[in-house]
Amino acid sequence: MFVLNILNNQLLASFSRPFVCLCSLLAFLPNTAGCQGATSEIDVNFPKVGHLDPMVIDTSLTLAKLIDLTMQKYPDVTWLTALEEEAVALADRSQSWTAGASQTTIGYQSISTFKLNYGTANVQVPLWNLGQRDAQKNLANKAEASAGSQTTRVKLSVAGLVRATLWDVALANIRYEQAKAELSVYEKLLVTIKRRVAAGDLPRADDLLAQTELLQKRSAYTLAEAELMHARKRYSSITQTNKIPSSFEESLAPIKELTQNHPSLIALNSQIDVKQAELSAIKSIGSGQTNVIAGLLSDEGHDYRSNKAEFFNVGVIVPFGGSAHIQPQIAAINVELNKLIAEREQLYRDLEQVHHEAEHNLEVNKVELDNANEQRKVSEQLLSMTELAFSVGEIDLMDLLKIQSRTQQAILTARERVVMMQRDKALYNQAVGIMP
Repeated sequence: MFVLNILNNQLLASFSRPFVCLCSLLAFLPNTAGCQGATSEIDVNFPKVGHLDPMVIDTSLTLAKLIDLTMQKYPDVTWLTALEEEAVALADRSQSWTAGASQTTIGYQSISTFKLNYGTANVQVPLWNLGQRDAQKNLANKAEASAGSQTTRVKLSVAGLVRATLWDVALANIRYEQAKAELSVYEKLLVTIKRRVAAGDLPRADDLLAQTELLQKRSAYTLAEAELMHARKRYSSITQTNKIPSSFEESLAPIKELTQNHPSLIALNSQIDVKQAELSAIKSIGSGQTNVIAGLLSDEGHDYRSNKAEFFNVGVIVPFGGSAHIQPQIAAINVELNKLIAEREQLYRDLEQVHHEAEHNLEVNKVELDNANEQRKVSEQLLSMTELAFSVGEIDLMDLLKIQSRTQQAILTARERVVMMQRDKALYNQAVGIMP
């Protein structure tokens, strides 16, 4: 029974070490042998899981740098580039001296009866209506500001994905290490049980019971390893890299309430500003574009009574009565504008809910972390008493295994709560719109 006590003490020691930093947490690079699982006397043909998603800890990689690298490969980058190009195009248009493309008309007429020839040349130049150019400049400025705010919003969204997947990997690793250590302890425990059964100290049923527990631990280890590999794959899919920071803990942001400075709200407000500026630009066109026409007319005849003449003419084309024709465009922009306003109201409500949940989870985990640590201490004491009772024959192996299982779960919960506490800090920062 002394050997059994040593094994259980090793189990407690392996899971009771304080969580110092994420460097130790992230030492989760099991080799292929680790993926295969350990063999024992039960079944030497224990199934081997060969799938492995490797991951490398990069001490030079910070959370902020990881987000920047992920942002560069994010699919929305092409859309953001297009927004910037649109803003540049609008700016170029607002700086033009004319309101549109100029036109040139060249004509020639010949009257054979009187032997007269006419040549004409006209240039038509569209002019900016009153206030139209200023409206176009305002639209270009709003588009440029919106492009920048959309980039910030997308980067915050990327930060949220990176934060979530990093902590998913951390939690999956905790469970994997727990399952791996439990499997090792139960393999050694089975050896001890077999020796005592052979010596006649324990019944054959205890041997079968220990083998059953070991098989369950093997299954739990395989599933925990699979979840870790899934978490790694999600991480590499999002970040497009297999490198991970050695530490990614965050300090809790001092912001207590959701504000209008949230990047998502700023981005949506900038889109509303663009639509309002676009509406003003359309209205400034009015009935149509004013045009100036300048031209030359030359006539020359072969009759002795005709003289060669050159004429120069200037005219202005002022449209009127056409404002009704731009009303459908104004109405269409109004539809898009009001849709964005409705989306802003819904977004604010959603952000309020996310902020509340993040704040609530943080408060709950603070309490649960204390409870989990206390539960772990009590479970460890109970396990020590149970071991002693088993050694003197007061309880059977089934009762001991039940207490062991509860203790292991308490230890796992305590370790998980430490990681979840750090995760909830990151998610709270994400909820209030703070970048790492």
